Amino acid sequence: MGEPFRFYSRLYLTELTGLKAGDLRGLLENLKTLPESSIYYHTHRFLQQHHYLSPEPPNDFAYWIRNILQEEELGERIASVDTIQFTSIEDLRRKFIGIIEDYMGRTGKNPDAPEGYEFHFMKAITFVIPTPHYALSLKEFYEIMQRVSVHSIYYHVFEARLRLKKETNDFSNWLEGQLGEKEIAERIARLDPYTHTLEGLRQRILALVRRRLNA
Repeated sequence: MGEPFRFYSRLYLTELTGLKAGDLRGLLENLKTLPESSIYYHTHRFLQQHHYLSPEPPNDFAYWIRNILQEEELGERIASVDTIQFTSIEDLRRKFIGIIEDYMGRTGKNPDAPEGYEFHFMKAITFVIPTPHYALSLKEFYEIMQRVSVHSIYYHVFEARLRLKKETNDFSNWLEGQLGEKEIAERIARLDPYTHTLEGLRQRILALVRRRLNA
């Protein structure tokens, strides 16, 4: 028998970093040195605070560039970065930096924000909390997945990929590694979690597991 899957949940606190940007160059320079937790916060805040709504989640950097600096083209480019393709915050950081440097080099622009509309950098401090739930089989996994909180699902899907630098989500990793359920693990890994609410993501995973149990 393989190792059980232990379900964890998470809480987070938002903290000001004390850093702010008043123009595009300020945003760029801060992006180069920000803690990873700040970049994570500004690219995942919507999912954490509004898990019951349907993404696409807005990106704080793209929103500020587009709506405050009035740079529509650059805002669209930053907004179009496909976060699901990244398993490292550092890679995501480099992508943003590259896009902004290219834009500034090509256009020569460095727009200012109006007074009072500077970009204030925040960061997320995460507290990981063990739950009493663990699964030893696919059936147990299915039963527990129906009742764990959406915060647990968030932790095992989003935190695993970016904050914890794993190539896949915790569910797929366990299903393949401990139960030998390679096909269902791959199907779950192929889900784009950024296009579902957390509850919707739960239902998609449950449907895949249910189909396997009834096969």
